[in-house]
Amino acid sequence: MRVCNEGFDQDFIDGKSDMYAIAFTQNVLSGRWKYFILWYLKDETRRYTDIKKFLGDLSQGSLTKQLKELENDGVIQRDVYPEVPPRVEYSLTDKGIKLLPILEKMADYGREYGETT
Repeated sequence: MRVCNEGFDQDFIDGKSDMYAIAFTQNVLSGRWKYFILWYLKDETRRYTDIKKFLGDLSQGSLTKQLKELENDGVIQRDVYPEVPPRVEYSLTDKGIKLLPILEKMADYGREYGETT
């Protein structure tokens, strides 16, 4: 079984469709900050600078990489406005909105079973 950015082995896709579906979703969400980016975009369109401030110490390169991957997977939309300086906004696509119940279930699980100190 090969699960990576280059794709999945056809035998894996054909022979283990349930596992492929989970692996595909995991591949879309893989990345330390993607969950937080999607959660932050769930209620409204956000500017790049707002996302950067929300995530704190994340480097510009890391944020740009995560955003590009989410955009390439069709989960977020990037809109650039021809202003000086250019304004860049991000929002969830329909495909991204469909991921929100997964994130909500993760939050539920964390609230129920996560450690509190």
